Amino acid sequence: MITTGLLTTLAVSTPAWALDPSAFSLGAGSEPPAPWHFVGLPERYAKPATLFDLIELEGKKVLRVRADQSYGNLVHPWKSPVSQIKIRWRLDIPLLKSNLKTKAAEDSALKVCLSFDMPLEHVPAVERTKFRFAQLFSRDPLPTATLCYVWAHMQNVGSELSSPYTGRLRYVVLNSGEGQLKSWQTHQRDVQADFLKAFGAETTTVPAVSAIIVGADSDNTQDSSLGYVADIVVQP
Repeated sequence: MITTGLLTTLAVSTPAWALDPSAFSLGAGSEPPAPWHFVGLPERYAKPATLFDLIELEGKKVLRVRADQSYGNLVHPWKSPVSQIKIRWRLDIPLLKSNLKTKAAEDSALKVCLSFDMPLEHVPAVERTKFRFAQLFSRDPLPTATLCYVWAHMQNVGSELSSPYTGRLRYVVLNSGEGQLKSWQTHQRDVQADFLKAFGAETTTVPAVSAIIVGADSDNTQDSSLGYVADIVVQP
């Protein structure tokens, strides 16, 4: 698998939380509102598509995320800094064989990612060569740095690790295992601190976010998962 990665000011000058990007709760019908759009793997690596749709759950419209031996991301282009993010999600069916440390089982039942426009010259030389090669097989521009908040299975909450496929993708585990299934979990993260912890060896500045991503994949474990994501709220 190649990773495709992968927001008003108050009187006291404190940025307010923005109900954006394109709130799922305000979507009409079952399709995620624009500019959210699906992105899969390059054609030569194509897999069945993870399914994303809007449903009513407990009286509110949320995004349903269904992976079935599949891969896919729902992507919202973004061209601004993000300092904080609030994520509210729920996992009903986990990926019991998922293990983010191994290529054979690197799958995620739920993830919310931020891709960053980090200058390519900040990427280590070996990684830079791999990145340029991967870009040859992608119809979409690949991000030079991606930070993913994930619901893992074998990694402990708070774990921070790189993808076994690429150093351009780093994980932060917010939930893990089966202890909190079928219940909504809410997280608020300092994006800049998380980015510098993950990529601080490569850069001392936090670049603008180029996309916000919701995803799930089970193509490596050949398993199935079901989760939900409520409105993603961010602060510039």
